[in-house]
Amino acid sequence: MQSRIDRVLSVVADAARSSGRQPKDVTIVAVTKTVGRDAIDEAYTLGLRHFGENRVQEAGRKLADLRPLPAGAVLHLIGQLQSNKARPAIALFDIIESVDRISLIDALEKEAERRGQPVFVLLQVNISRESQKSGCAPESASQLMGRLVRSPWLRPRGLMTMAPQVANAEETRPVFSGLRALRDELQREQPEVDLQTLSMGMSDDYRVAIEEGATSVRIGRAIFEGIG
Repeated sequence: MQSRIDRVLSVVADAARSSGRQPKDVTIVAVTKTVGRDAIDEAYTLGLRHFGENRVQEAGRKLADLRPLPAGAVLHLIGQLQSNKARPAIALFDIIESVDRISLIDALEKEAERRGQPVFVLLQVNISRESQKSGCAPESASQLMGRLVRSPWLRPRGLMTMAPQVANAEETRPVFSGLRALRDELQREQPEVDLQTLSMGMSDDYRVAIEEGATSVRIGRAIFEGIG
């Protein structure tokens, strides 16, 4: 795993510098949905601190019921969240990246208020408009972000998207630049909050995503392929 992580770090560093930034400006979220707890612990030992899971129940079994995550680990929910899972999601995750509709915002807000603890969130936008993908339509983003900003219990930090699966990663560039442009527009509308986070790019296209402004990339296969 060390060699795989080193390779990812090298690509991140090159892409960050090519876009006028430093490698530290890009967070690597290790997507652990296909691996067990031992692999997660090894990745932590090798220096990774951010981990992404798709499903609340599965993440709970691996990352809480089995044994708590070590100090300093940050857990991201990157998969679609049902409103009725808001309570366990907030109890487990540090940031919820897949907020995309009013009903989910209402459920998260209610649970955050019950716990007396604000929740960090990203607004997921379906920039590519693929019917099989989650995320709000780009034209709905302004309304949803306004709702998030007005909430006393939710803390929006930026946007997330998933690009289409394509043969050539260069084909994803318009998706990533589109999310960046939308973020810039929303930031102008909401100057009182910091929407700097752009969670975009996965194992096949994270170099392109970083070149287009990603501050967080979600890497699974490039780190864990072949590991159970």
